[in-house]
Amino acid sequence: MTLHSPQRHIRFNAFDMNCVGHQSPGLWRHPEDKSADYNTIGYWTHLAKVLEKGLFDGLFIADVLGTYDVFGGSNETTLRAGTQVPVNDPFLLVSAMAAVTENLGFGVTAGTAYEHPYPFSRRLATLDHLTNGRVGWNVVTGYLPSAARNMGQEDQMEHDERYNHADEYLEVIYKLLEGSWEDDAVVKDKVNSIFTDPSKVHEIGHEGKYFKVPGIAITEPSPQRTPVIFQAGASKRGTQFAAENAEAVFVTCPTKEMLAASVKKIRDAAEAAGRGRYDVRIYAMQTIVTGPDNQTAQAKFEEYKSYADINGALALISGWMGVDLSTYSPDDVIGANVKSNAIQSSVETFQKASGDSGAPWTIRQLAEWVGVGGFGPITVGSGAQVAQDLVSWVDETDVDGFNLAYAITPGTFEDIVEFVVPELQKLGAYPTEYAPGTLRNKLFGQGDRLPEQHRGSRYRIGSSVAAV
Repeated sequence: MTLHSPQRHIRFNAFDMNCVGHQSPGLWRHPEDKSADYNTIGYWTHLAKVLEKGLFDGLFIADVLGTYDVFGGSNETTLRAGTQVPVNDPFLLVSAMAAVTENLGFGVTAGTAYEHPYPFSRRLATLDHLTNGRVGWNVVTGYLPSAARNMGQEDQMEHDERYNHADEYLEVIYKLLEGSWEDDAVVKDKVNSIFTDPSKVHEIGHEGKYFKVPGIAITEPSPQRTPVIFQAGASKRGTQFAAENAEAVFVTCPTKEMLAASVKKIRDAAEAAGRGRYDVRIYAMQTIVTGPDNQTAQAKFEEYKSYADINGALALISGWMGVDLSTYSPDDVIGANVKSNAIQSSVETFQKASGDSGAPWTIRQLAEWVGVGGFGPITVGSGAQVAQDLVSWVDETDVDGFNLAYAITPGTFEDIVEFVVPELQKLGAYPTEYAPGTLRNKLFGQGDRLPEQHRGSRYRIGSSVAAV
């Protein structure tokens, strides 16, 4: 087995959401699952301390601003199953978790479609101050039509147009956070009664297709100025957007072959955008079920599957794919009774991942796969076995690490910290301590600020690169 050098450790993020169950509908009923406590501070502060003990890079908090209402043409199943609803604001969690940790990062999801970048830039800067530079922003353009309707729109913008809108949104953010206040604008001169030197604060004068922002940022520079930019789009336009903006990218690929191709595509795109191939940290979705030995882990997995809510999982899949699976029987065979190309291609992928490529799948089997951890691959085994499997994924795909979904929470993460992390450390494949400084420095070891080759640095005061 190839052992990893200290310069290329496997990286972990925890994947959660300010809701019940996240991607494991029905598992909230498990006696050890605490996801129904999502609306308490104690749930989140405990989780943060568990993750920091395990030296996770961060907690990646997903979000939606609508309900999954494709299945059955309504949100009744979604509500009944607790499928990502009720869901609370992710931003309000971070300060409490930051207060009980020193190193854990926080990747917070927020969309570009429904909030103006001017007040949003202040929220980003505020959290970056309060966490001492441990915040990342997962940029999403939105995908649920229900969110658009509740914001007064008939539907979302067309796919590529959403990214054009997001491009300008980030331009405004970069101008406000990078190009408005000089580093030494805040002087705190008590003798002359000057807190901020007005000559070192500049209006951004932005006027574009979607936004007009003439004035200054109203926050002083935070430790990172611009938080670490996260992104998860997998389309051609999404990959272009990531290549120009993202510093961490999340991908969902159930097989090593698909993951290797996806990683190469992202690294090639970053290079084409004038950045280094490894200026982007790539995390692959993974669900781990582990314990002291393989038998215990397998028994846990079988138990978890027994709690999965089939209709709740189908509501998720229907929302993700835009196909109403309620029109089929759970025992309908995909490819025979169910003709959707989107469903068929996904099932073929899952068959390869499960080693079951010869047998037909039913709607029920698809839901069972997704019902524990979502669309990503599932690794089941002892800590030592899982560690070896993860090392092989990294060695064969060039991925940086894993975005870890859960079956139950915080139990899945507690098990990973107890059983998997020590085994990875024995292999030299996982850090034994945190790097110092901000989230950006922990990820790249090159300082707190956006690097010169990043798009956002073009808007920095005194930049030698033209802002385009």
